[in-house]
Amino acid sequence: MHRRTLDIIFSAGAVVLAGLLLILGLVLQNQANFAKDYVHNQLEAQKITFTPAKFLAADENDPCLKANAGKPLVTGKQAECYANHYIAVHLKAINDGQTYSETSTTARALATKAATELAANPNDPQAKADDAQAKVLQGKVTTLFQGETLRGLLLTSYGFSIFGERAQQAAWVCFAVALVLFLAAIAGFVHAFTTPREKKVNL
Repeated sequence: MHRRTLDIIFSAGAVVLAGLLLILGLVLQNQANFAKDYVHNQLEAQKITFTPAKFLAADENDPCLKANAGKPLVTGKQAECYANHYIAVHLKAINDGQTYSETSTTARALATKAATELAANPNDPQAKADDAQAKVLQGKVTTLFQGETLRGLLLTSYGFSIFGERAQQAAWVCFAVALVLFLAAIAGFVHAFTTPREKKVNL
């Protein structure tokens, strides 16, 4: 086979492969942009602002809270920080670290016990105390539910933003490899047309 023909075949193949990688990179870039914009817009709509540094409590001491102090929450990384180092801290303080599910179970059991006791004796002091405690716990259940829901939504936004970052990284790799292939193809074509037509390659 003539060397020129071989160079042209390989160079053309490199152009085709580079084109496919470029298209893939553009698709990945589009998805990365969508994820970034979507997360930003959804978080911005919540109008959450980090507590200014001078108002942070002693247990709100994570470096990310200090770095973002006073800033609006608009990125996935900020959402993770707020969820894990601000909301989570306050949730633990509501009922000695118990979760919504644990607190709800206790509240329902106590409410049932109090209702049974009151039905048997409406003037029973212990029954009234149990009923009052059940109502207090129910208030904590509501607060924990709201807090854990918001925390979960913020962490979901963070997870979605990570997918966007991975897509961005993959797009950069595709663009880099496509560029290398294009340059190699150009070099191949230059070599092909500067090589004597009669030169052959033994395969």
